[in-house]
Amino acid sequence: MIFKSPFNEGLFLYLSFMTIHELYQIFLDFPLACTDTRAIAHNCIFFALKGDNFNGNTYASEALHKGAAYCIVDEKKYAISSNAILVDNVLETLQNLAAYHRKHCNAKIIGLTGSNGKTTTKELITAVLSKKFKTVATKGNLNNHIGVPLTLLSIKKDTEVAIVEMGANHLNEIAFLSHIAQPDYGYITNFGKAHLEGFGSVEGVVKGKSELYDYLISQSKFVCINADDPIQKNKLNGYNHTFGFSEIDGDYYQIKFLGADPFVYLAIENTAINSKLIGHYNFSNCCAAIAFGLYFKVPLWDIKSAVEAYEPINNRSQLLMQNGHKIILDAYNANPTSMRAALENFKSMKGKDKVLFLGDMFELGSAAEEEHQKIADLVSELNFKKVILIGTNFNKTNCGYVKFDSFDSLKEAIGSMVLANNTILIKGSRGMALERILTLL
Repeated sequence: MIFKSPFNEGLFLYLSFMTIHELYQIFLDFPLACTDTRAIAHNCIFFALKGDNFNGNTYASEALHKGAAYCIVDEKKYAISSNAILVDNVLETLQNLAAYHRKHCNAKIIGLTGSNGKTTTKELITAVLSKKFKTVATKGNLNNHIGVPLTLLSIKKDTEVAIVEMGANHLNEIAFLSHIAQPDYGYITNFGKAHLEGFGSVEGVVKGKSELYDYLISQSKFVCINADDPIQKNKLNGYNHTFGFSEIDGDYYQIKFLGADPFVYLAIENTAINSKLIGHYNFSNCCAAIAFGLYFKVPLWDIKSAVEAYEPINNRSQLLMQNGHKIILDAYNANPTSMRAALENFKSMKGKDKVLFLGDMFELGSAAEEEHQKIADLVSELNFKKVILIGTNFNKTNCGYVKFDSFDSLKEAIGSMVLANNTILIKGSRGMALERILTLL
């Protein structure tokens, strides 16, 4: 089993069948993989990964002392006991072991990617399918070249369905992750202006995210598409496992959008579903979960129960009431597409004295200045009056709004700003950590 990793250009890891087989036998006896000595579990296998600012090999002894059954290292001087297994490359050993395990497990795997809404959609699908099946899913947003293997290695003998989230900011990453995870089913949430610095353009985003569908089609596997997304509809014309609002022919789940003020309200087969998710932009995320539930023959009542019970956490479109303010906290991430959707939804919501706190959007590369100006222009078009822009890029925009080049600058000045009983949207990229604004209100 040989993979070329896009993360180590030109590097191939060659592992003999017996080497992987022997390591897999150890894994079957100790089926828990760990990469962080701060979270060592008894009898786990510790993979000593390397990063730009750390070398996991140096923690191998500590991992064993804390209870790891084995540690996998790739520097000979750290293979200090019979429980330390020396390999050529720890990361690629982890990836190859995960791919080998995937081939030998019985679970059906759903691959999931997209520019926005991946984690929310993953959690919704997991909630729905858990009503009928034993499931595992990506924890949090551990969706990269390390997180995907760890998710696969968390699949147990009795796992029936695994939902594997895949993230990427360059071409060929989703293709690489697809060959490791070998999904049976797949869904792309959307194609937006995210990670333009790595993908180069929106066209690059479409090409990169579509690598999941390319893999599934090449393997004659199941593809689920959003019929209301013109890119998906045109790219996969002829695939009839679809869902959406407008009627089309085929194996189709028609789901009606009934409103979002603030929570998404929808209906399927005359069954109303009241979610706890804010904004029209979460409608398609709910739809995907419903579509997979129906395909896997989860009773509609259970689908309704799962969607209605799910509540977002971790700064993802959370509705909070604080000191008289009604706050939508959407500070987990931001890009031009998700920012536009959030602003348009906020405009449509009922509420007086609306206030915007918008933070910089990251990983836009050379498009950063233009995209931030477009958002500032959109704010003006939507006629928002109370607007606070935070960050280096928003500070450069040509607009008449209050601007701060950093959170610290905002912190110093906010005491002089009159804020009482407002309806507030807080949105920015994760690096801006705008949830800190809550402590200032």
